[in-house]
Amino acid sequence: MSKKTALITGGTRGIGFGIAKAMAKENYDLAINGVRPEENAQEALEELRSLGAKVVYCQGNIAISEDRAQIIETAYQGLSKLNVLVNNAGIAPRQRLDLLDTTPENYREVLSTNLEGPFFLTQAIAKRMAADKQNDADLTASIVFVTSVSATVTSINRGEYCVSKAGLAMTTQLFAVRMADFGIPVYEIRPGVITTDMTSKVQEKYDGMFANGMALQPRWGTPDDVGKAVASLTRGDFPYSTGQVIMVDGGMLIDRL
Repeated sequence: MSKKTALITGGTRGIGFGIAKAMAKENYDLAINGVRPEENAQEALEELRSLGAKVVYCQGNIAISEDRAQIIETAYQGLSKLNVLVNNAGIAPRQRLDLLDTTPENYREVLSTNLEGPFFLTQAIAKRMAADKQNDADLTASIVFVTSVSATVTSINRGEYCVSKAGLAMTTQLFAVRMADFGIPVYEIRPGVITTDMTSKVQEKYDGMFANGMALQPRWGTPDDVGKAVASLTRGDFPYSTGQVIMVDGGMLIDRL
């Protein structure tokens, strides 16, 4: 039997790499998207191959429509089909500016990468998944959006990031409704504070917050924590839960008295 396949955006580092490793261990072949030239991502790609996965690198910026088309073309050429799309790629603002000082340039760059890119990448791939599903009723397919607790937790020094993740949470709901017609579940993974390049710049701040009880589990989350959650969803462990939000935040957002 042919192996299942997955396209993971932003899959060579951070949370995306954690997801990619988990999917490789689940016996998936992978299309890995990143903006870096392939030679600069070789270490990550070879590690995934060492786990038994066929790996196709799909270079491109999901914020650019021409790049999105090329990412999709490369993925399908290399893997023939896609069973899973994981929308993980995202950026923080280049400058963490107060809500009253942030710029249109900051806003547009973050929204185009974190929201517009995943929306239209998913639109294009969802059409192909739907057609494949109609041609083969036994085909399994699913879509996962990786958002953030920032979808509901405000950070006034990176408001555009919060807006993008809130929009992506709604995007999950919208595609869950639309793809239900084809039997394709859509899920949202909502990580808390995870050890990545993005959060390394504020490590001291979050170390202090964990020490003061920010989360029930007093540690940073890891990319592997998120990867295991994605693998469970795409394995089919939650077949009757389309549209649901899976929190990977160590109990950070549980209300307490």
